[in-house]
Amino acid sequence: MILSETPRRKLVTQLVNWGHWFALLNIIIAVTIAAIYILNSPAPGSSLGTFYLFTNWVSHIGFLTFFGFVILILPLCYLVPNAKAVKALSSVLAALGLALLAFDALLYNKYGVHLSVNSAELIRNETQTAFAQFGWQQWGFLLLLFVVWLSFQLIVANALWQRISRLQKRKLGLPISSFFVSCFVASHAMHVWADANLYQPIVQQDNMFPLSYPATAKTLMARYSLLDIEDYQQRKALQFNKTMKGIVYPAEPVYCSVDNTKKVLLLSVVDGEMPISTVGLSEFEQHYLLQSSLKNGITTVLYGLPELYHGALQNYSPLLLQLPSSMGLSVSLYLNDISNNRLTTYQQEWQQFKQNIFNTSSNLSIGFVEVKQLDELLTPNVLAQYQIIVTDLANQSELKNSLLTNINIKKSMASLEDVAPTALNLLGCKANPATYSTGNTLTQKSNLNYIVSTQGSKVLLLTNNQRIEIMNNGNVRVFDLETGDEAFSQVDPNILSQGIKHLSRFSAKRSIKPL
Repeated sequence: MILSETPRRKLVTQLVNWGHWFALLNIIIAVTIAAIYILNSPAPGSSLGTFYLFTNWVSHIGFLTFFGFVILILPLCYLVPNAKAVKALSSVLAALGLALLAFDALLYNKYGVHLSVNSAELIRNETQTAFAQFGWQQWGFLLLLFVVWLSFQLIVANALWQRISRLQKRKLGLPISSFFVSCFVASHAMHVWADANLYQPIVQQDNMFPLSYPATAKTLMARYSLLDIEDYQQRKALQFNKTMKGIVYPAEPVYCSVDNTKKVLLLSVVDGEMPISTVGLSEFEQHYLLQSSLKNGITTVLYGLPELYHGALQNYSPLLLQLPSSMGLSVSLYLNDISNNRLTTYQQEWQQFKQNIFNTSSNLSIGFVEVKQLDELLTPNVLAQYQIIVTDLANQSELKNSLLTNINIKKSMASLEDVAPTALNLLGCKANPATYSTGNTLTQKSNLNYIVSTQGSKVLLLTNNQRIEIMNNGNVRVFDLETGDEAFSQVDPNILSQGIKHLSRFSAKRSIKPL
């Protein structure tokens, strides 16, 4: 018996072969579109995180596209006995699918969310806004854009159909599929390890791409004693995102009255060695400098917030300056180098700044000065007229950093984050500091028996006798506060968790960065 391939069977074989090449080309296009997710997300920060990003990007987007081919286009190759119809329907489906991916990428870029049930309300509101704002020109342009995109898919589909025999001779199926499978296996294997170790450069990418559910194996590893699940849960609770993209500042509207008879002077030494003591000022020894640079120290003094938020504060005026000024008080600022244009409104030249202090025409004066300028300002008359706080930002090498003042400090420990709420309180503003700062008023006793801040990628928590460092993967190191020696002692996880929550109050809630 001679077995010959029927025309119907031959057509199906050709369509299936064509479909695989059509899917490959659209995988390349989809991977290119998905670059939008990467460009609008923080960099991994390590070579391993970058390698995971590449493998996950290629394999996940490739898998989604190929899955779409299997459930939508492949059945057409078997069920529709017309090549032109299959190519036309496949082109429409591919154009719609990639347009949906592009829409999701743009939604992620603007709002940080993907298409889902949870984002349906947001999409509905955006659609209503678009309908209200778009005229026939905009809708015509969008329709033309889709027609062009669909035409491109039709041209590609026909070009591949005409060259299918030539493409099949190249024998590229095995190496291409091997590449995508290798990327898929590598990305999920790395994520299993990263999830178990809370390796932040990889874990922070979990929600970057749509429909992403990377593999984990915590239960299996715990069953075979490869993972301490209790330790894992504790470290996960302490995980902290140091790359805040959004901030709510202040966290709530601030309402308070001020006293126009009050005079407050905040001075921070930025160059030179601050004197140990000054006549008329007392030294408060339990003051700690937790910032990693002079610039961060200046920002913390003005905003009362830790380094974690500094990158997002450029679009906000410090409440310390804005609130008194809006209520009619005279506010002056001396700072040589101003990179934030929100501060220029309050900036004064040195001579004007000094004169305003000497003639007591300023209610709130904030100066970042050299030691010789500090000596010029602290005259007996100024000491008598002003409530003064002097901090040292020049000596970044020491954790403990004395503070000079003529006010009565009731807190047991203090940091730069306490300066802004203290100044507003001294001006008569009794608003809750928690609405605009992570610090507290120095003149009032605090319910917290610790101070907490961030330094680079670390969270620092200081108690009466310990300095606790929480790394961004949740690992904890403990040091003796006085000697600096590492102390291998247990830490109350409740205090650490409270500290993390305390710091996170001003972060904009974004569903794409759950930690």
